[in-house]
Amino acid sequence: MRTSAFSPISFLRLFRPLYPVQLRFFRPLIPHPAPKLPPPFPRLHFFSSSSCSASPVSFVDEKEGEEKWDFSKIENEDAFAFDDGNDGVFAENDMKHLDMPELEVKDLEEFPEQWRRSKLAWLCKELPAHKAGTLIRILNAQKKWLKQEDATYLAVHCMRIRENETGFRVYKWMMQQHWYRFDFALATKLADYMGKERKFAKCREIFDDIINQGRVPSESTFHILVVAYLSTPVQGCLDEACGIYNRMIQLGGYRPRLSLHNSLFRALLSKPGGFSKYYLKQAEFIFHNLETCGLEIQKDIYSGLIWLQSYQDTIDKERIKSLRKMMKEAGMEEGKEVLVSILRACSKEGDIEEAERTWLKLLDSEGGIPSQAFVYKMEVYARVGEIMKSLEVFREMQKHSGSASVAAYHKIIEVLCKSQQIDLAESFMKEFIESGKKPLMPSYIELTDMYLNLSLHDKVESTFLECLEKCQPNRAIYNIYLDSLVKVGNIGKAVEIFKQMLQNVAVGVNAKSCNTMLGGYLSSGDFLKAEKLYDLMCQKKYEIESPLMEKLDYILSLSRKEVKKPVSLKLSKQQREILVGLLLGGLQIDSDGERMNHMLRFEFNQNSVVHSLLKRHIHDQYHEWLHPSSKAVTYGNDDIPHKFSTISHTYFGFYADQFWPKGQQVIPKLIHRWLSPLVLAYWYMYGGYRTSSGDILLKLKGSHEGVEKVVKTLRAKSLNCRVKRKGKVFWLGFLGSDSIWFWKLVEPYILDDLKDLLMAGNHDSAEDYAAESQDINFDSASESDSDEKASDNIEDDYR
Repeated sequence: MRTSAFSPISFLRLFRPLYPVQLRFFRPLIPHPAPKLPPPFPRLHFFSSSSCSASPVSFVDEKEGEEKWDFSKIENEDAFAFDDGNDGVFAENDMKHLDMPELEVKDLEEFPEQWRRSKLAWLCKELPAHKAGTLIRILNAQKKWLKQEDATYLAVHCMRIRENETGFRVYKWMMQQHWYRFDFALATKLADYMGKERKFAKCREIFDDIINQGRVPSESTFHILVVAYLSTPVQGCLDEACGIYNRMIQLGGYRPRLSLHNSLFRALLSKPGGFSKYYLKQAEFIFHNLETCGLEIQKDIYSGLIWLQSYQDTIDKERIKSLRKMMKEAGMEEGKEVLVSILRACSKEGDIEEAERTWLKLLDSEGGIPSQAFVYKMEVYARVGEIMKSLEVFREMQKHSGSASVAAYHKIIEVLCKSQQIDLAESFMKEFIESGKKPLMPSYIELTDMYLNLSLHDKVESTFLECLEKCQPNRAIYNIYLDSLVKVGNIGKAVEIFKQMLQNVAVGVNAKSCNTMLGGYLSSGDFLKAEKLYDLMCQKKYEIESPLMEKLDYILSLSRKEVKKPVSLKLSKQQREILVGLLLGGLQIDSDGERMNHMLRFEFNQNSVVHSLLKRHIHDQYHEWLHPSSKAVTYGNDDIPHKFSTISHTYFGFYADQFWPKGQQVIPKLIHRWLSPLVLAYWYMYGGYRTSSGDILLKLKGSHEGVEKVVKTLRAKSLNCRVKRKGKVFWLGFLGSDSIWFWKLVEPYILDDLKDLLMAGNHDSAEDYAAESQDINFDSASESDSDEKASDNIEDDYR
């Protein structure tokens, strides 16, 4: 019997612990402070099943093989060019001989009772064959006899046969048992295996468990987790990799491998310069660590730092000079990337002498001159007023490359418009249009702004109409045309354009639009409409220009006893409801150490069409609360950034206490009072997706109990949904006909320009979400054991 029972698994005795015992005392080696990074907002892509059940709330665990990520490619035209042409993760091949604790596990035959060995052998065979729900039920049925060493054996067996997902589930089940004792070696081994499979969410979960137990993760876990983050093109993972790298040095006192330093540095430079420039402090920290540890500093590190410095708003000439000096002392030649970076820095400073010296070096280099270099040289001359020399450089570029780049057309038209060279500007604009290159909008804005400044209002109108035929609507050019109409006294046409701006969410109005229109009403004597617009500006808390306010004071004093001023900072009912929806969708609140002042951090996916339209609307909704740096929108740069934040204020304390009480997102106890259709609509627009099959998914973070309360509240509104958990995130799926009912409820509050993109049941292309989610099979749910009006003023619930 014994031979028969154990023969299928007798091979298990051949397995032994893979790593030797090593003790390590951790001591910080580098006192240099690591830069702080904002927490990311990961993006996921989902495809739902076609049906769902109205049974009690069920939580679906993730299934092995589902952590596959698919993302649309981001253009890296402006990314740093490495000399070897390879920007991959080299640290993934450098994991040998890392410090790891020894994991001691009994062989099966060493367990004393024969019945225990039989049951363990049966579990070893059964568990990998089942999905999450069935696996948990099987383990729960063995609760009476399973102990720590038994469960440890099961988890290790699963890892030995490469069923790491099953091993992770066994480990999580262990943690919930009363007899569980933290096993550092087991946690390390499992985290390393999950990280090697690029399952960074699970690896990070175990990493955090180790930290919470008061232990410092092993060097292998730090290394593998950083590599897992770097190997995954998910938004936010680069920030997480930087954070783990910094903690590896400052918390663990480890000296990372050279390959890890280089891989992280390369990842920082993998984005276009406009985004990579924010990682300058992190790049300098890596450089400092390389110097301190006496490791080899490659040419790309020097070149990359100079490249990052050249993209900063304020150029640090001394730092660039010192880096160039270090390169020279190390016997390294300055390549094209360095020379172009120097030209970029010169274009911001107007340093003609250095630009000329750099240009001569580029002429002597092999392989031709990059198109960017011509643009920067044009900008250098333009900055010191030598317009004709900029024009010569443009023609030189056309001769050298056969045609000018889009950036070159933008720059030369900008230069000519600012110097009011009308004929030349029009000539180049015509040439630009005939070339078929795009986008044309920046040049149209420059052209119409020049006409407005020269009071050529007929040309403003004709250029505006021509622009609408060739480009998508843009608030900047609408504002210029509106200003022109008011100046010529065509108030009727101005009113029509202002209404178009209000109705088009892709354009919208801002304080400048309203002040322009208000000035038009006052100059034409239409005081009634001026009062109505004044009320709108008070409602939106737009600042009214002083000369206009002086005229309004007298007019309002004739009809009103008290003139209200748009000075009080207080959220309106609509703003409060929108805020709840955004918080459910993942909006972050940062608090100071005393939790007195709080800041809202808005972050939008720059590759999402939905978010690109939504961010302008949200920017307008909360404009009076925004930090001054987030309000800087000019004619030439009217694009809303994908990240902006409010001022730090005590008013947001209520929301911080309810949704982010300890710096972690939770679901408030009274959430069932606040789930109005407006809240659900903004939750969907900000933190939800429509799948290719027309189903609707909503992202939610919090506890099981909080999610259950949300689901029960939705069911009270006749909205059935299924729930699936992916790491620390829950996803609510409205599938099939349920998605139609959800859509009917929220449709009146969805922005008009987003309705076609978010409409449930529409089987048209859903390309905007193809890079946002991940396969979820709600039909594989395992059930766990685990009213209803929106409050007019949610703060009142806690007063």
